[in-house]
Amino acid sequence: MAAGGRPSWDPWLPTGALGVAGLLALPSAVPNRVGRLGSQLETFLPWLGAAVPVLGCLALLGRSRAGLLACLAPLAVWLWMFGGMWFSRTPGPYDLTVVQHNVADDNTDPAGTARALRATRAGLVAVQELTPTARPVYENVLGASHPHRAVHGTVGLWSAYPLSDVRPVDIRPEGFPESWRRGLRATVSAPGGRFAVYVVHLPSVRLGLTGLASAARDESAALLGDRIGADPAGRLLVVGDLNGTVRDRGLGPLTSRLHAPPGGFAFSWPAGLPVARIDQVLGRGVRVTEVSALEATGSDHLPVLGRVLLR
Repeated sequence: MAAGGRPSWDPWLPTGALGVAGLLALPSAVPNRVGRLGSQLETFLPWLGAAVPVLGCLALLGRSRAGLLACLAPLAVWLWMFGGMWFSRTPGPYDLTVVQHNVADDNTDPAGTARALRATRAGLVAVQELTPTARPVYENVLGASHPHRAVHGTVGLWSAYPLSDVRPVDIRPEGFPESWRRGLRATVSAPGGRFAVYVVHLPSVRLGLTGLASAARDESAALLGDRIGADPAGRLLVVGDLNGTVRDRGLGPLTSRLHAPPGGFAFSWPAGLPVARIDQVLGRGVRVTEVSALEATGSDHLPVLGRVLLR
């Protein structure tokens, strides 16, 4: 205790604040060998900023000037990395909109979910966890506004524009059954021109006592990255539930080949209290100018709307 009975954290408050700043600025320095700690940090990186007010309060309680000054470092780094996402900006130009949604295989209101997706008036609607029972519901609700569709396994694409060259995409990790079908590719003929679109759903990850279990997801991401790299299309979109954020190094073989939207948190999971965006709209040769999370449906994910500039 310091003089006057107040607590003193001078020895470690500045160190803690500077450590938070370092983790924010260089999360790649955290190794992934044990429990995939690096991927865990990168997934929830924006939330590391919550440490700043905690450290600041402790510095005030302890009347630590050094601690308060040190808190400016992580605050500055957080604002530099994420501050712009808090401020609204004038929407830029775009040629089409696409909505991405993991509709959940246990969704008890697929008709309501389909109506919510139709109400977005997006030109493309990509879904995952599409069940044989729910598929006719989506076809019925979306059919009039999105007459062109492609479905493979549990992933589907409904389009207001003609589709061609529809084919399955095998992103199945080793040991997974052949019935595991979570990828498709199609060519879209939109008013702004033709482009390829991939609709995918990477394997789930699990967080347990031993850390993050993401080996299957990472393997699937690498397979998809290879397919993207070999795709001759000059313009393409990758839309889907990647079960990871674009900062997660486990998705690097895929995300390094694509461009992510410039800003906006658009947290999509879990729907009740979203903490991360694992539903993505990414591009190559096109620019995703904006993403936003939409209102909840009957799924445990929120829909994500992306605006795309083809020119």
